[in-house]
Amino acid sequence: MATRPAFEVVEEEEPGKAESALTSLLLLNLKTLSQKTLVALASLFSLITVASVFWLAMVIIHDPNVYQLVGLGGYALFVLAANVIVRRK
Repeated sequence: MATRPAFEVVEEEEPGKAESALTSLLLLNLKTLSQKTLVALASLFSLITVASVFWLAMVIIHDPNVYQLVGLGGYALFVLAANVIVRRK
């Protein structure tokens, strides 16, 4: 009766195929992470700009004059436009 060998030699795959699959998987994960990072940065941009308008309003609320109120309104419109442009992309 013939016995099977305990160990068999198994030919390996070409190293290029396994490396290219791993590389493409890593690139896909990196692209997904970068897109999530861009979304987080856009949200952070909106938070910072709106917080700056709020901070300026709190600074001038104690004794405002007409020029400060007009300037704050203009700055608030600028921040609103900038947030619309950032969100549109």
